[in-house]
Amino acid sequence: MSGVTVTEHRIATPGGSLFARRWTSDQVSVDAPTIVLFHDSLGSVDLWRSFPEMLAKRTGMAVVAYDRLGFGQSDPAGAALTADFIVDEAHVSVPALIEQLGLSQLVSFGHSVGGAMAVATAAMLADRCRAVITESSQAFVEDRTLRGIREAAQAFADPDQVARLARYHGDKAAWVLSAWIDTWQAPWFADWSQDAMLERLRCPLLAMHGSEDEYGSLAHPRRLVKNAAAGGREVIFDGVGHLPHREQPEVVLETVAAFLAG
Repeated sequence: MSGVTVTEHRIATPGGSLFARRWTSDQVSVDAPTIVLFHDSLGSVDLWRSFPEMLAKRTGMAVVAYDRLGFGQSDPAGAALTADFIVDEAHVSVPALIEQLGLSQLVSFGHSVGGAMAVATAAMLADRCRAVITESSQAFVEDRTLRGIREAAQAFADPDQVARLARYHGDKAAWVLSAWIDTWQAPWFADWSQDAMLERLRCPLLAMHGSEDEYGSLAHPRRLVKNAAAGGREVIFDGVGHLPHREQPEVVLETVAAFLAG
């Protein structure tokens, strides 16, 4: 099995500095695309844990993960999220990564709300994206998602839970929590969906979802695949919740590798 080289980077953007980490397989080919990982609403580079390295080894591709502004080791965001926070990643953050890391062709891969950012990136940077992968991604605002968020908000009333979040986000933890809970429950977000971006896709989509996902029913991967303009494939992991890459990493790696090889 090939080795992996890990490097860390600071990415300058108009809103502040982003933290990024790159895993490069020793056997990566010159023309292979780079997999860009988009984390979930409470996520960070470090919370991907060992998955990016395993992904680089399994696919033979370089993998880049970054902390969105306000998360992890990136600079504070300084303001609440706006209605454009998903497409802003494709408008601002990803072009900065492309320029400053010298990226060419991409595979955009996102977990949860990061899946919507991956789809937006593939839609808006269609000349660069070869494929898009979503994991546990919401396609629209569903009652099940809101119920899961309300239950999580009650759990985070425990200071120990916030302290755990602060291990990854530091003094930005309260902002991160609010950005998730308040945004998804905001009236201006109630009609959000991925439909418009899906209709613009020019590359194939893989939609992975756990059958027991507490933040979204199987209506989400079905809608993603149905509306993906360039076609898509739905893969359901039986008995798995919202974190397939952590609950069944080998199954996820094999699914992704087979999709990209095809």
